[in-house]
Amino acid sequence: MHPHEIDRIVDRVAGGARVWQGLGPDARAARFRACLPRILAVAEPWVRLGCAAKGLDARAAEAGEEWFAGPMTTVRGFRLMAESLESLEATYPVTAGPGGRRVVRVFPASRFDQALFLGMTGDVWLQPGQPPTRGAAYRDARPTAGVAVVLGAGNVSSIGPLDALYMLAAFGATVVLKLSPVNAYLEPVLVSAFEPLIREGFLAVVSGGSDVADALCQHPGVSRVHLTGSRRTYDAIMWGAAEDERRTRQATATPRLTKPVTAELGCVTPILVVPGRWSERDLTFQARQVAATVAHNASFNCVAGKVLVVASGWPQRDAFLDRVESALRATPARRAYYPGAADRYAGFLVHYPDARVVGPTGPDVVPWTLLPAVPPKAGEFAVTEEAFCGVLAVTTVESADAASFLADAVPLANDVIDGTLSCMLLVDPVTAKTHADLLARAEVDLRYGSVAVNVWSGVVFGMGTTTWGAYPGHRPDAVGSGIGVVHNARLLDAPEKSVVRAPFRMWPKPVWFADHRTLAAVGRRMTAFEAHPTWGAVPGIFAAAVRG
Repeated sequence: MHPHEIDRIVDRVAGGARVWQGLGPDARAARFRACLPRILAVAEPWVRLGCAAKGLDARAAEAGEEWFAGPMTTVRGFRLMAESLESLEATYPVTAGPGGRRVVRVFPASRFDQALFLGMTGDVWLQPGQPPTRGAAYRDARPTAGVAVVLGAGNVSSIGPLDALYMLAAFGATVVLKLSPVNAYLEPVLVSAFEPLIREGFLAVVSGGSDVADALCQHPGVSRVHLTGSRRTYDAIMWGAAEDERRTRQATATPRLTKPVTAELGCVTPILVVPGRWSERDLTFQARQVAATVAHNASFNCVAGKVLVVASGWPQRDAFLDRVESALRATPARRAYYPGAADRYAGFLVHYPDARVVGPTGPDVVPWTLLPAVPPKAGEFAVTEEAFCGVLAVTTVESADAASFLADAVPLANDVIDGTLSCMLLVDPVTAKTHADLLARAEVDLRYGSVAVNVWSGVVFGMGTTTWGAYPGHRPDAVGSGIGVVHNARLLDAPEKSVVRAPFRMWPKPVWFADHRTLAAVGRRMTAFEAHPTWGAVPGIFAAAVRG
């Protein structure tokens, strides 16, 4: 893209920023609502393009993955944000949490959520001592909010649009959304979906490589930047692409980019399996859930399960691991569509020659692979390097019961396993009741932006009302999993983490399970429903879901 074209785009969106600043919350909400029918109109081609790029059959159940990861999550996010702007004075249930925290119940967000997500709850924990206020960034926005550049991710197609939505709603900035080269094929679809915002200069959608990203970030007309990607991408933008330049700039605290930067940069996602007495059905269900967290989107997710933490003295340990392996063996191969996957996988094989390939192989495939005995120690490759391919490490802590396991596993997750984006806890209801205080303590102590109990943490990403981002405290020179949050449709100020809880065995079959037989039908119906929720649509969604 020529520099003059970048200037033209930024100038147009800067002009839109002056108009956007003059709009009240209802007017902004109306613009978001105007996008809903447009998103529905392009949902089919959106899904077809994603399926083609990722090697999925757009006519099969597996296409449902793209429905949920793309238009469904996007349309839900836009609707929820519009609702929040239309009711900025509304309050939500608040309870006193541990350590002076306030806990805000944000899910179920409606009676529809109660009906469709049976037994699931989501809370946003605020930072200690902070009041449950909403919309401070929105209310404090000044004309200097200006233009935000959003660098979109290439793996999940709703990430870029939802990040742009948050910049528009929470910070009052208009947005240039630069798509990743990996999914730049979506540019015409997204331009059509967000035409109401683009027409008035509130949003621009562009594509290009790292040169375009850098030019946009450095542009004097840009006020802030948000990106979803790798730490290498963040460091290149913030400190320089060359290693010598990065070191010099970090040592002298002179970043290349001095404007505000927020980011979500991934995680080696741990799954902590609390020992208890599980039935055969429990073992099978949770093994399938673990496998699903690995296999979803060919494991090109920052929320893919990457380190399975189990107790050495748990009598059912081997039975559970056997079922995890069986579930992965039964999961069809996926195209390794994301660049560099084969090289990353080869690096893991070098470090772990005892790696066990448990999934099918083939051209353009990184097979599902278990690393069966990874030491739980600082600096270990599999717990410090995000695989971003179909690898699952298994590590064991020396414990035999829930109390000793949590005492060891929580510090392991916090201090040894890399990242603070999200983690999972699997705990049966009897153990949860018996050790309620210890589990509550674990939820407090886990330094993650999202803690998911008995549910894949990818669900926290998709809820919309929950926050999504790293645990607070990272700095530009030690960025970890990132800085700031997105989603957060209730516009809560000063969030610390989101905690989502689900029943130990969910019904109907969760939509992230790889063997869901009606996933495309459920995804298509949920996308239409999220744009305009009605009770008349609920039976049809359930009818499709229970056949999964």
